[in-house]
Amino acid sequence: MTATDRLDDNSLRDRLVELTRDLVIIPSTVSRPDERERCYQLVRNHIDVIDGLEIRDYRHGGYPSLVALPKGCEVPEVLLAAHLDVIGLPDGASYRSRIEDGRIHGPGCGDMKGQLAILLELFRALHARHPGTPLGLAVTSDEEIGGLHGTGYLFGEAGLRCRQAFLPDGGAPDRVTVEEKGVLHVRLTARGRAGHAARPWLAVNPLDAITDAVRRLRDRFAAFRTGDDDHWYPTVALTVLRTDNSTVNRVPERAEALLDIRFPPPYKTASMMDEVRASLGETVETLVLVGDDPTHLAPDPLWLDLVQAATGQSVRQTRESGGSDARFICRHGIPVLITRPEVGNLHSENEWIDIASMVTFYRIAERYLEARCLSPL
Repeated sequence: MTATDRLDDNSLRDRLVELTRDLVIIPSTVSRPDERERCYQLVRNHIDVIDGLEIRDYRHGGYPSLVALPKGCEVPEVLLAAHLDVIGLPDGASYRSRIEDGRIHGPGCGDMKGQLAILLELFRALHARHPGTPLGLAVTSDEEIGGLHGTGYLFGEAGLRCRQAFLPDGGAPDRVTVEEKGVLHVRLTARGRAGHAARPWLAVNPLDAITDAVRRLRDRFAAFRTGDDDHWYPTVALTVLRTDNSTVNRVPERAEALLDIRFPPPYKTASMMDEVRASLGETVETLVLVGDDPTHLAPDPLWLDLVQAATGQSVRQTRESGGSDARFICRHGIPVLITRPEVGNLHSENEWIDIASMVTFYRIAERYLEARCLSPL
């Protein structure tokens, strides 16, 4: 078989499974920069064998990214986009994979190393069969902490552009994402006076200030709730609460918490922060770590037609409570297509991606990219 031949489904399945599992065993989390580098080199080496490509390496804030384009092509017709970083799991979690019930199980399989494997194989195959095709690839390593140093940097300071982005980081085989909630990551800080826990009246506990403030904020956000099945209203989640304490019998002098706030239109980042500050009072300081407004996406009708032709089912257009790097691309007027194979248990040790769905997704994406890139609209 030559490089220009199309793989049969069984061979394709084996390649996708092998590459996904190779990616999963690398714990490329924010707290493990060496492992992120190792995963980055695996991705880079996988496409470095393609003739006629220019691979550009970027590093911003300590996070590596790459952009691969055919030589002489600055604005590809379609840009495949993915991230290689995965969410950090508790100590003792195993970054391994197993195959069970037709699925690959393991941390990061569905968010998004399985999809990354698909994009890498698509990129290699299409450039082997159609040298010079206006198809690009961007891979970043900081999406799970906001994407500012990856996609945010590439489409900002680095000036990356494309006519259409293909980002399989949301949706499902029968769904494309058309709206994503805005996101706010906020750090709360409270200061007090340290003391012995046996004499709390001599101390000022900053944990009380934090927890009381978060309780008021939850009560305020409860007023936003509606009966929507997809929870299309603002939400707040307390995700981290910490002090410098290492003993149980000491009142700390400082405490901090991290909040994850999601909100749909017509709410904006500024109005959500007004809600936060009004609830917290003057004793708790706030710092916005990530802040982006809701994102509206425009699905490509060609994709919808190809999915229906391949599966016999129409594609639903849905809203997502989660966000993605699409927000950095859409702000430049670039349409982004978000859909993916069947995945589940995201951000857990038992995360999974369905293997048959990966093959089907690959075949539909292959037809889509050939139609877009070989006969540009």
